Amino acid sequence: MSLVLAQDAYILVSPWKPVLFLVPLVAWAWLISTVYDKHAARFNLEPKKWNSFHLFIGLIAFIVAVAMPMQGAAGVWVALAAEIAILAVSVAVYPLIANKDDRVPEEHRVKLDFSHMAEARSAKADAKQAGNAELKIMADDGTVTPVPDKETSDFTVRVAAEGILIRGKEARASEMVIRPTGRDQTYGVVFLIDGIPTADTTLPAEEAVKIIDYWKKCAKLDVDDRRRKQIGTVDVTHHDKSQNIRLTTTGSQAGMMLTLMVNPAIAVRRKFNSMGFLEPQAKVINQIVADASGIVLLAAPADNGGTTLLYCMTKMHDAYTQNVQTIEMDQQDALEGVRQNPYDPTKEDQEHSTLVRSILRRDPDVVAIADVPDASTPKEMCRADHERTRQYLLLRANGALPAIQTWCKAVGDLPTAAEPLHGVIAGRLVRKLCQNCRVGYAPSGDMLKKLGLPADKVPQLFKKGGQVLIKNKPETCPVCSGIGYIGQEGIFEAYLLGPTDRELIKSGNLAALRAEFRKRGTPTLQQAALLKAVEGITSIEEIMRVTASGETTKKAKPAATAREGTAGRG
Repeated sequence: MSLVLAQDAYILVSPWKPVLFLVPLVAWAWLISTVYDKHAARFNLEPKKWNSFHLFIGLIAFIVAVAMPMQGAAGVWVALAAEIAILAVSVAVYPLIANKDDRVPEEHRVKLDFSHMAEARSAKADAKQAGNAELKIMADDGTVTPVPDKETSDFTVRVAAEGILIRGKEARASEMVIRPTGRDQTYGVVFLIDGIPTADTTLPAEEAVKIIDYWKKCAKLDVDDRRRKQIGTVDVTHHDKSQNIRLTTTGSQAGMMLTLMVNPAIAVRRKFNSMGFLEPQAKVINQIVADASGIVLLAAPADNGGTTLLYCMTKMHDAYTQNVQTIEMDQQDALEGVRQNPYDPTKEDQEHSTLVRSILRRDPDVVAIADVPDASTPKEMCRADHERTRQYLLLRANGALPAIQTWCKAVGDLPTAAEPLHGVIAGRLVRKLCQNCRVGYAPSGDMLKKLGLPADKVPQLFKKGGQVLIKNKPETCPVCSGIGYIGQEGIFEAYLLGPTDRELIKSGNLAALRAEFRKRGTPTLQQAALLKAVEGITSIEEIMRVTASGETTKKAKPAATAREGTAGRG
């Protein structure tokens, strides 16, 4: 009997058994503390609650392991398997829930795919062996641009060309521009991040021209033509993610300019419900679409959602039951069922107004015109059959009234310009606050009074942050990279124009027209922006910036405004 008891005691104090149980527990604790806890803190995913959950699961796993009633070696292995299974619940549940949270960007989602990690290491080794060239660049015809030998000067150009795109991608830039600075024979690299031009670096002219020529070569463009505007596309793959890059090159006396636009088609592809229209504005726009006659002016400054607005309005008409067409100098996306007519200004035998007249004479149901490159186009639009054809015209203007002014000056006669007008929709983009690091504050009564907001209904507003606290230490926000903003939101004003409005336009009384718009109670651009601020989508500082930039451009000449390029993501 004493011998049996001694054997049991020996089993209980066997040194390798507790070590065996501690191995998965230690590995689990390391994963939770170094990965999951930091991830939850970065993205404000209630780390305290998650830590409580993990500790509870860990405690259950430990109790089950040590309290397993089975004896002998079989009992030890069953207990170990039960412990690992319970800990696996904790490991699997967090990424399953956290990755679905909108606050976690796709590139920061938790991944437990170890095979993917091995592939990434292999790809990195291949890139190193290929000479540190990280991108796979493929032209429209499927030709892949080979990586030059490491000892050649072309390799240095390749790495520099890739570096601009990679840095832009890391900075969330929608466009990367290489252009002359106008001094010291240098070029500047500028990133467009959420609509804000941000300087990256400067390059010697000789190096910049080589980089531009290299990208042109990748896209099968004419490298020797340094004046004419050329457009091409390439597909670029980086870390198994492919993106479509649109190249636009132009030349002038100052030098060449290259614009790399990332996924241009995706950028202008928005459904009506995701445009940012407020409910009263959406109601007015639906009335404008249902009217289906006359001319509707669409307005936005350059790079402020104009092309997106034009495409959105065009797609609101059924292209399978109606004859819907567009006329574009720079097509950004393919619209299903819509006949998109290109206009090439470099062709000497083709005039924009002639193309417009030719299409309007065929009695289409809807025609969306993206550009006004000449003085004759507005006049041709006024001669159309307005009862049978709805026309949309995109103008580079800062609001509804400036758009009407631009239109009237382009036509040259107030009654002629006013007669076909049935609506005007103006938009602009504001940057969205990063929801991960925005900072709430209580606005003062004087501030709310100046903004025209009721003090009793706006207890809190938000401003940009840029930092988050991780274990009581401030760190740069991983979502917005410290900028405080991420993405853009549309703000709009929309008005259906009736007989009374047209009479006011004919008389040139825009002050009375402004008063008429106010009577309707439909939100203006400024009011729409303030509502977005109250909802915590944007900040008062951002509204002031956008409003100030709009005011500074109001005095632009109408012809120049109409001719501003639409190569931007509009």
